[in-house]
Amino acid sequence: MKAIVVTQPGGPEVLQPQEVPQPQPAPHEVLICVFAAGVNRPDVLLRQGKYAGAGDVAGLVPGLEVAGVVEQVGSEVSRWKPGDKVCALLSQGGYAECAVVDARHCLPVPEGWSMAEAASLPETVFTVWHNVFERGRLQPGETLLVHGGSSGIGITAIQLARALGCFVVATAGSDEKCRACEELGATRCINYNSEDFAQELQAEGVDVVLDMVGGDYTAKNLGLLRDDGRLVFINAMKGAKAEFNALDVMRRRLTITGSTLRPRSADFKAALAAAVEKHVWPLLTDRQFKPVIHKEFPLVQAAAAHELLESSQHIGKLVLKV
Repeated sequence: MKAIVVTQPGGPEVLQPQEVPQPQPAPHEVLICVFAAGVNRPDVLLRQGKYAGAGDVAGLVPGLEVAGVVEQVGSEVSRWKPGDKVCALLSQGGYAECAVVDARHCLPVPEGWSMAEAASLPETVFTVWHNVFERGRLQPGETLLVHGGSSGIGITAIQLARALGCFVVATAGSDEKCRACEELGATRCINYNSEDFAQELQAEGVDVVLDMVGGDYTAKNLGLLRDDGRLVFINAMKGAKAEFNALDVMRRRLTITGSTLRPRSADFKAALAAAVEKHVWPLLTDRQFKPVIHKEFPLVQAAAAHELLESSQHIGKLVLKV
């Protein structure tokens, strides 16, 4: 089968199409004929050799989320059968014509959604549900601040929070991106290249911050939190180290937390998939959450997709079509 392989750690050019053996499902797995695969920031880190726990990345196939048709099921799989349309969360291997995945990490393609749209869901929805609603404990009526509001994570967090009765403010890097965030449900989006979000939001404050920036954003985020507020990290693009006032954290009973999804156990991801199907999937079929696909690329143009992702010129998700 054809797959996109990381030939060595490096820039987008190290992503090369190659013929590789088709994987075979273990008893608890399904083999998916991939129609589309989502492109995500962790794929870039994997390609660069910077994803924690990935080890030697030469020869690996990136790709954390796919949509397609079940082609074969393992002997222990009861829910799925050949021909079922599914989307799935993977640890790697999505940039390929076929992929194997733990059957518990698959969800049905939402009614009325295309394969490309469905492929844009698993990584971002699983990440947002766990970090914003499980770790961040966001409740109806509370306010969420989303940094990088026009990213795949951002558009997901904005829409899910609004659909579940929360208020959302966001940051983004251009007026166009800010307008897109507001159209998706953010009550306000601040252009961080022309305004200081900490000053703009200081008077009102927020209950939860979803942060992928880190660095000097950390102290600003903590300063914006209301009493008992929660700061949730999912990345640290401006640096992992930061200074903040621990006494202020104690006085206002703030929570600082975060997570990475890829290294978590198969059982954890299965439980998360079940929670997502219960709480999020009904919103998708009712179109309370809409897909935002910026661009689709043929599989062989994975390098071009990575170039665009790293440029941050997109709004929404990038998808590879197989």
